[in-house]
Parts: sequence; structure tokens; C-alpha cells
Amino acid sequence: MIETLAEAEKRVGTAAETLRYVLMTAAYNEEAFIARTIESVVAQTMLPARWIIASDGSTDRTDEIVSSFAGRYAFIQLLRVERSHLRGVISKINALSLAYKQLEQVKHDFVGNLDADVSLPDTYFEQLITFFRSDSRLGICGGSICEERHGVFRPRPTNRLSSVAHAAQLVRRECYEAVGGYRPLKYGGEDWCAEVSARMMGWSVRTLPQINVLHYRPTGGADRRMLHCYRQGKMDFTLGSHPLFELMKCARRISERPWGLAAAARLAGFLWSYTTREPRLVTQEFVTFLRAEQRNRLNPFG
Repeated sequence: MIETLAEAEKRVGTAAETLRYVLMTAAYNEEAFIARTIESVVAQTMLPARWIIASDGSTDRTDEIVSSFAGRYAFIQLLRVERSHLRGVISKINALSLAYKQLEQVKHDFVGNLDADVSLPDTYFEQLITFFRSDSRLGICGGSICEERHGVFRPRPTNRLSSVAHAAQLVRRECYEAVGGYRPLKYGGEDWCAEVSARMMGWSVRTLPQINVLHYRPTGGADRRMLHCYRQGKMDFTLGSHPLFELMKCARRISERPWGLAAAARLAGFLWSYTTREPRLVTQEFVTFLRAEQRNRLNPFG
């Protein structure tokens, strides 16, 4: 059965007439997961006004799967993006930027990023928007990311109430435009950069731990994971993380399984960037604000 956009809006009800959100997704070879992601969105009690899924040079069945859903649900749109010379995080942010250029013409109050390997509870966006309604300074909101271990989905140990994972976040439009959207950073961290920038401008950022987001992608092999964590250390340095904060964060995780080796690799990346004096990718104002936040987190009485 093909559902038109008018029928979808009628099913959502009056809430969609007062507050509207749009979604964007960058997908690269996600045939194993993306159908489950789409199914969880079309089941939402409050549907998006538009959802653009940017297939970032996919070579598997991703485009076919998205097109199949787009043929049944008018709010879903496939955007084919050719990767050319862009890779990794830079390519992903480029795809999201192209998607948002099309979404700018759609009336909306919130813009959401959704990874192509997650699923959401049916009331996910309705609950988030309820929280936005209750706090006019809430800029970024999302649920708690849960990953599978030994057959059970559990919240990630790195989840924090004051930090919202990029995988399933919703951003107030005024906040999104104020921070300039997601920046294409060399080592990633576009979500971290956006939320720190948002707090600098007086917006609040909040994860709702009572709402679970299931993340399906399995962890890669050991070598790939170590390289990823090494690059995260370089990301931390280029975004201005305080050396003492970085040391304490990694030291805590080194004693935790299975995060020990990953923490060591992250610290190595940070120290290498520190030693080679790799240039920062943010302003000094950003670094000063971030380090003040980190010092407060280190202070047990703060």
C-alpha cells in the first residue's frame, strides 16, 4: 500500500501541524541495516515532514532498498551522492550538507540526523519534541545509544546526559543554523563540535536515558578499531581537549574491559598530535570554553 504525504500527515495528527521536523541520513553500503532503520521511522507516531537519505556512493543494494520505501512513503527521498575524492567522515558530512540544502526549502522547526544502522521506539520523535516544547533553550536532544553485548542491548559506557550521540539526534532549527550545522572535520567529531558550539551560544544539550536507541553495527576487527581510536585521540587534540582531562579520561578506561586497548590507542593519538604540534581545527574561544567545561568535570565539588 502506497501512503501519500497527505495521508501520513493525517495519521500523525495535530502535533505535526504545529511543530515539524525533517531528517537526513548519510548511508554508505548499509544494505544489512537500513531497512530496519526505515521501518522504525515509518512507524513513528509523529512522522517527519521530509527525510532525505543520501546514498554516499553506495555499491550494494542500499539505493534499491531506499527506493523501495520511497515509492511507498512520499516523505522519503533518495539522494544519490558520488564520493569522488572524498572519504570517511568528510564524505559523510558532505552528503549531509547536500541533503540539508534540499531540506532548507521544507517548513520545519527541527532537523534530525539519523544513522543508517539504528532503530528507534515508535514514539521517539514525539517524546523528543515534547521535551523541546518544555524547554525553549534546549538546542540538541536525543536518546541513549545501546549496543549489543552477549545477546543483550545495553547503554554504551561512554553515554553522558550532557552529550547527544550523532546517531539519532534532533536539533532545534535555530540552534542548527546558529552553529553552522555539522562541520567537515579531518578526524571526525562534528557532533561534539556542534554541541560545544551550541552550549557556547547558550543552548542546552540533553540525552534522555529513558529512551533507548538500538545501534546494530558490530565492532570492527582489532586493527581497525585501534586505528579508529588512534584517530579519535587526534580528534580530541585538534578540537582542543585539555591534556589533563584527556589523560584522566583514558586512564579510567584503560582498566575497563573491553575499552583498555582502545583507550591506550586514543591517548597515543592525542600525544602524537601534541608532540607534532598538529594545528587546531577550532577557534581559541572554542578551546577556552571546552577546557573550562572539562575542568568542571574534573572537579568533584564543581
